[in-house]
Amino acid sequence: MHVRRVVAALATATLAGALTLVGAGSASAHEGTAPPPTGTRSLAAVLAQDGSGFDRNWNDFDIVDNAVRAVLAAKPSSPVAVLADGSVPLTAFLPTDAAFRRLATDLTHKQYTSESAVFAAVASLGIDTVEAVLLYHVVPGATIDYRAARAADGAQLTTASGGTITVDVRRHRWVTLVDADPNDADAAVVRPNINKGNVQIAHGISQVLRPVDL
Repeated sequence: MHVRRVVAALATATLAGALTLVGAGSASAHEGTAPPPTGTRSLAAVLAQDGSGFDRNWNDFDIVDNAVRAVLAAKPSSPVAVLADGSVPLTAFLPTDAAFRRLATDLTHKQYTSESAVFAAVASLGIDTVEAVLLYHVVPGATIDYRAARAADGAQLTTASGGTITVDVRRHRWVTLVDADPNDADAAVVRPNINKGNVQIAHGISQVLRPVDL
């Protein structure tokens, strides 16, 4: 897979409608009987709790945290800023650091031993590409906890980039996500219900979702 081709493909991932999608519902994935969450702690605040540095724990979210920070530093008005507004309901699927390492290796055919090197490889794709990828991991308007996701097999979720992902529940209990690339491995939820009780919720996933067929 050629990195230049990847940049060109991801650059075409539309950001149109991202702002108007914020606040739009995705009722198909809601659990109708559960009381709605009321907390307003933002996902950006949750990510920031671990600091902005890199470590040797490949199962946390340092790379996605730094990616969000980089986009907002370069483009303060980016729709990615919704992650810092805890009053806006949304569900985010957060790739672990190991997921980004898999992506970087796939793109460059190199092996990486540090999170900082992986982040540098991801950042080299360009801020617009990083922004497009991040928005593809956000479902605005819907607070989807893991129980609701397990009851939503086959649901198609519209993301903040305008693209869609499909919920695939396996063996009635394991939630995976089908992205726009039919050739890559589907992302599995490996850490559910991050920030549960708040209107912004997240689930850690094992692969970076791809908004285009690479």
